[in-house]
Amino acid sequence: MGAIYIMWLRQLKRYWRSKARMFGSLAQPILFLVALGYGFGPVVQKAGGGNYMEFLAPGIIAMAILFTSMFNGIDLIWDRQFGFLKETMVAPVPRYRIMIGRTLGGATISIFQGLVVLIISLFIGFHITNYMYIPLAIVFMFLIAFLFTAFGTAIASRLEDANAFPLIINFIIMPLFFLSGALFSLGELPSALKIVTTLNPLSYGVDGIRGALSGVFQLGLFADLSVLIVMIAIVGVISTYLFNKMEV
Repeated sequence: MGAIYIMWLRQLKRYWRSKARMFGSLAQPILFLVALGYGFGPVVQKAGGGNYMEFLAPGIIAMAILFTSMFNGIDLIWDRQFGFLKETMVAPVPRYRIMIGRTLGGATISIFQGLVVLIISLFIGFHITNYMYIPLAIVFMFLIAFLFTAFGTAIASRLEDANAFPLIINFIIMPLFFLSGALFSLGELPSALKIVTTLNPLSYGVDGIRGALSGVFQLGLFADLSVLIVMIAIVGVISTYLFNKMEV
C-alpha cells in the first residue's frame, strides 16, 4: 500500500506545482460551456428542447474528466525518459501497485477538474435537481476518471515518443467525446450511430453524471454502473499487463 500512496501523492504534487497546466486544462471545458450553452441554448429552447445548459453541463463535466485523465499518460513517458520511473521500477515493489498508484493519482486530479467545472456551471445557469445525488455524480466521475486514466497509461506504456502521445490521444478522444451524448441526445440518432454510442463507454459515464445531477437516466442507472465497472476491470487488466511489460 505504501507504493500506491507514494505514486498517488507524487501525481498530485506534480499537478499542483504546474499552475499553467491546472488552469489551461479548464479553458476548453469553460469555452464549451459558454459558447455552446449561450450560443445554442436559445435555439434549442425555441425548438422546444428546454434549457440546453441543463443538458450540456454534465457532458462538459465528463469531457473535462476525459481529457485530463487521458493526458495524464504523458507523465509516464516523461518519467521514463528522465529517470524517476527507472528508480521506482527497480524497487522491490510489485509493478501493479505502482500502476494503481499512478492511476489513482491521475483519477483524483481528473475528479477535481470535473468538480471545478461543475461549480463554474452553477454560476452560468446550470441547476442541480437534487443535491442528495451529488455523491452519486462523484462516483460516476471517479469511474470515468479511473477508466480513462488507466486507458491513457496503457497507451503510454507502449510509446517512447512524448510528441506522438498527444496525436494518438486526440485521435481517440474526439470520437469518444462527440459520440457519447455529451452535446446531443442519443435518442434520435440513426441506427448505425446508436450502435457506436452503445459501444462507447463514455456514453454511460455521461448518462450517469447527467442522471445524478438532473434526475433523468436515458440508458439506466444499473446499465451505467455495470458497463463502467466491467470496462474498468478489462482496461485495468490490460493496462497492468502492458505496464509490467514496459522497458525502462
